Amino acid sequence: MSLKKKATISLVWTFTQQFGNQLVGFIVSLVLARILLPEEFGLIGMIAVVVAVGNALLDGGLTKSLIRDNECDQEDYSTVFYFHLISSLIVYAGVFISAPFIADFYEEGVLIDIIRVYSLSLVITSFSAVQLARLTKLMDFKTQTLIAIPAAIIGGIVGVSMAYTGYGVWSLVWSSIITSIVNSILVWIYSGWTPDFIFSSVKFKKHFNYGYKLTLSDLLNRIFNNIFLIVIGKYFSAGQVGFYTRAETMKQLPVNNISNALNKVSFPLLVSIKDDELRLKRVYKKLMLMVVFVITPLLIFLAVLAEPTFRFLFTEKWLPAVPYFQILCVTGILFPIHSYNLTILNVKGRSDLFLKLEVIKKILIVIIILLAIPFGILALLYGQVIISLLAFFINAHYTKKFIGYSGWQQIRDIFPIILIACFSGLIVFFVDQFGLLNEVDLLRIIVGGIVGILTYIGFAFVFRFNSLPELYKLILKR
Repeated sequence: MSLKKKATISLVWTFTQQFGNQLVGFIVSLVLARILLPEEFGLIGMIAVVVAVGNALLDGGLTKSLIRDNECDQEDYSTVFYFHLISSLIVYAGVFISAPFIADFYEEGVLIDIIRVYSLSLVITSFSAVQLARLTKLMDFKTQTLIAIPAAIIGGIVGVSMAYTGYGVWSLVWSSIITSIVNSILVWIYSGWTPDFIFSSVKFKKHFNYGYKLTLSDLLNRIFNNIFLIVIGKYFSAGQVGFYTRAETMKQLPVNNISNALNKVSFPLLVSIKDDELRLKRVYKKLMLMVVFVITPLLIFLAVLAEPTFRFLFTEKWLPAVPYFQILCVTGILFPIHSYNLTILNVKGRSDLFLKLEVIKKILIVIIILLAIPFGILALLYGQVIISLLAFFINAHYTKKFIGYSGWQQIRDIFPIILIACFSGLIVFFVDQFGLLNEVDLLRIIVGGIVGILTYIGFAFVFRFNSLPELYKLILKR
């Protein structure tokens, strides 16, 4: 099978997994948002960083090393598996002990039990991490899809059932736990791999030497990805954390579906051509433009239609999240570009540079947060936009060095896409505000969405954007 055909099949299954998971998750979240209070979602938002940090410590970058290494054998996989398992128990013990201190930080005593139960997912997921890395290395996304979606459905059913019967925030906790349990069980059944009772110190050192820098980078990344939740949780109310969490989740819906799906396939794909710099640059550019071409208009249309969308989906009680969401949509447009620039460093095996860039960006984030806190939540969100713009040039520095594709070249390539997306969004705004403002929310969403999509595709066709025929081939001619 050719590389192109293999990548296309992998993309189809990865998109199926992403869209399936996100669809199930969105439906479950939609139902839960109508039953539960923003404050209850806020409590989970406050501890999101705990699980995120735990997962970063567990991985150690070793699973990425497995994917990147072309000479892995049973000894490699088994060694990393047992490292994951033992590490998960150690990390969970640390989280269990730290729970009262975390609860004191937020001044929310109820968080102690929530943290201790919710963090059990760290141990549960450690049983399937290596199997999933192996499936990714083999570009077997079909099996991952057939595992992830049923797990999400079962966990969602448990969460909704508990919410309806009055369990409040615990419905969110147990929904996550059950999803993790079912996912791990199905991975063991269908992955086709089980560990042997072997642990090689030589293999461990090889993967650890590559992975520990990625661990530190990932640890910084996960902390700072959640730092706004930490700051809002500390200085503002649980309700405001809930509104921010809802806005961030809505923004991530198209980003996770499209960007993460492409990233999952692109890493092993780019690794396979890492020594051919001209081909690497060509494939990299094509993938980046494709994801920007799809994500940008979606986020802009969602931002324009945010008020009727939030009211229709989540009811009036979630409307305070609308301005948060609209600002976050700007950062969402740049997210896939950040990701792809950093992927080049991983592909080239330069985890040391990856860590260096992460440290620089985190210092920048701290400075902007300290400046923004006195001016409220909206100032913090505008600070995210500034951070995202500056981080783009920081991330693109080494992309220019390794494949000759600078930040300014990337801006030149994506600018026409952003321009026609903004213009299409402006047309949607005028249609909505001057033609549909007094109509029911569902009609505003449908008409606005159709107008935006048709306008955008029309402009893309007229100006002959290459990403349009590429998507056509991917979707209709696979």
